[in-house]
Formats: sequence, structure tokens, C-alpha cells
Amino acid sequence: MLTRETPVVIAGPVGQLEALYLDSAEPKGLALLCHPNPVQGGTMMNKVVSTLQRTARDAGLITLRFNYRGTGASEGSHDMGTGEVDDAFAAARWLRARHPDLPITLFGFSFGGFVAASLGGRLEAQGEKLERVFMIAPAVMRLRDEDALPHNCPLTVIQPETDEVIDPQLVYNWSNELSRPHELLKVAECGHFFHGKLPELKELVAPRLSN
Repeated sequence: MLTRETPVVIAGPVGQLEALYLDSAEPKGLALLCHPNPVQGGTMMNKVVSTLQRTARDAGLITLRFNYRGTGASEGSHDMGTGEVDDAFAAARWLRARHPDLPITLFGFSFGGFVAASLGGRLEAQGEKLERVFMIAPAVMRLRDEDALPHNCPLTVIQPETDEVIDPQLVYNWSNELSRPHELLKVAECGHFFHGKLPELKELVAPRLSN
């Protein structure tokens, strides 16, 4: 099995995007991973993102993680909203161009949860059929009325119960008010960055990639 990611450069809306790509000999699908808040030091090398990437790899998915504009070697400056969703859209199109027939799964952690959810709605509106969307400790307060969620794929929300960055109750309330079917998985005695709980996160995600 291929394990070493390859650095790639993706043409983004405001310049080049730095990314890491991992192919698979017998791919079952595609995984696009969206990282946490870049203003607070979030990058594609975040430990939660890395855990999700390895979990997707082990499930036989081709993976792509990337740095938003103004992060790492990616050009441009932070937008903290629509701009990062635009970057994710460019990354998804890059993946799709190389693999036109494989189903795509979106992963987003923290701010990336907002990005993945918004991206999913945008992709669906353009005819993309998504396999699943994972929102991990998502920044749901950033979702606006115009950020339509995808409706035709399974949605899994994973929320640490002692999250010190995203108020868990905000996520629970958002989940309760969400009309579309989804599952909310709560991780007990777990903070935002899943310190000591990364194996548990992998155990929650992995079975949902093998269905």
C-alpha cells in the first residue's frame, strides 16, 4: 500500500495552493480533507487532519489535503469564509479531473467542518454525487443561510463533549434544528484537538468508510 503523500500544487482562485496527494493502487473512492482555522495556526498538517487522512488511506481512498490561501506555501491572504470554500472547491475539481468516476468523501475539522459542509452543498448543486460528509468538532456558527448543506449523502457529525474551542451545545443545538437526516456522535472526556482520543476518532470514522 502506498503510504507517502506527494506534494502537489493546485491552481486556486487567488494563486497556487499547496497540497499533499496520495494515490491508491486499487482505489475505492476519493477523500478531500479541510483543515482548521488558519488564523489560529491551523494547517493541513494538523494532527486531527493527519489522523483522518491515514484513516481514509487505510480504507482504500485516494486522499488530498491542502492549505487554504495564505497558509503555508499557499498564495493569497486569509478570507475566513467564502474564500476558503472557493479554495476547497478548486481542490475538489483537481481531484475530480484526475478521477472522474470515483465517489468523493469530504472531511472537515473545526473551521474545516464549515468549509466541508459549504463545499458539499456547492458540489451537489453542480451535480456531484457525494459519498459522505464528516464534520469533526465543526464551527457551525460560521454557517450562514447561503451555505447550503448537501442533502443527498450521509452526514456524520463528531463532537467532543468537553470541547474548549467550539461550544458543544452550539453543535448540539444546530444538530437538533437540522432538518436533514444525519448522525451526531459525541466523544466523552474529549477536548477540541482529540488529545489522547485520536484512536477513538479513527474507530468512529473507519467503519463508516467501509460501508
